Amino acid sequence: MLLTPDSLATAQRSLGDPALDYPLLPPLTTGCPRTGTEDVAYPLELDYAYDKVDTAALFAPAAARTGLERWAPLLPPLLAPGLGEGATPLVEIAPGVHVKDESRNPTWSHKDRLNRCTTSAALAVGARGIAVASSGNHGASAAAYAARAGLRCVVFAGPDLPPAVDSFLTAYGAVVLPVPWEARWPLMRQAVERYGLHPVSNLTATHTGHPYGPEGYKTVAYEIFQDVGTPAAVFVPTGYGELLYGVWKGFTELHRLGLADRVPRIHSCESAAGAPLATAIGRGVPAARVEVGATSAYSIASPVGGYRGVVALRESGGRALTLSDRQLAEARAELARNGLWAELSAAAGLAGLRSLDASELPDDGPLVCISTSSGFKDREVGRRATAPVAPEWPEVERRLRAAGLAD
Repeated sequence: MLLTPDSLATAQRSLGDPALDYPLLPPLTTGCPRTGTEDVAYPLELDYAYDKVDTAALFAPAAARTGLERWAPLLPPLLAPGLGEGATPLVEIAPGVHVKDESRNPTWSHKDRLNRCTTSAALAVGARGIAVASSGNHGASAAAYAARAGLRCVVFAGPDLPPAVDSFLTAYGAVVLPVPWEARWPLMRQAVERYGLHPVSNLTATHTGHPYGPEGYKTVAYEIFQDVGTPAAVFVPTGYGELLYGVWKGFTELHRLGLADRVPRIHSCESAAGAPLATAIGRGVPAARVEVGATSAYSIASPVGGYRGVVALRESGGRALTLSDRQLAEARAELARNGLWAELSAAAGLAGLRSLDASELPDDGPLVCISTSSGFKDREVGRRATAPVAPEWPEVERRLRAAGLAD
């Protein structure tokens, strides 16, 4: 089923049983109906007519690579107008260590790649608007793409919604509803059912999310490949595991199409305050629920994981890394010393790499850390960090000496 001449997407396929497929529409946002249980919902992915991909044209060097249109044949039909998402820089911060800076997307996070695809799905099914449960990057991005597409957006946020993110959401005209964390998904389900909204975040007990969303994240892998070829390993900040899965699938497609000679190891980088993916891997189960402890890395502090992450780690030979706030803060400071202002959660990729000994790092290619979003999204943004200085030279000199600038 082809909705546009550009997209080669053909069907939705179950990750619970790859032999099961479904039509491309409607998107099955509650997971595979034939493999799910009360405890585990299995996500779906999209399948494509890979034999029809013109690899020479699609992966040829491009002078201007902005917007997911660049990769349209290997994406769901892009019905929603874009904002120039993608084509983010790959910055080498040390010999052989690169950072994919996703803060350069239109709403300053990787979520723009996902929401271009999910908002397109909302248009495809004729929804009047979209609904999302988020207190950060996902909500801000969903609100922007909904506004661009002429759709309403309802955001069920947490009670501690950062003021900067609240302003971001409101600027796009979103309906912002801060509620207790445990109430977000149940209330969102009711809004979807009663008001004809299209859900662009999770509805199930374990994480399935939207089947179209992670397809947008494949483009991160395509861009890395064009910049440095196949890396030895990719370190991915991980909450629900959608970005992790998308990056893995992108490299898998590159290998399937004969462009890459292998798939790199894909490592998940979670907050140790929760780490549902590491828990699932340790228990040998498809997905896990955990209690989340205190952490400032709110964007990746997830109480529930999903099967996508398990697949990405298992198939790539990656590791489930867990990180303390201290390790995240050290990585964020290292990024800042290299001119990159990252959200604490966004520094998890570099923190994951730095958590390994040199002997544990592969040497068969470059190492890539994904930095998912701007430091603007952190909770402390908006609080004044610098005290005023008296307009007198002795005080200025004292500050300069304290900063280590004295001769």
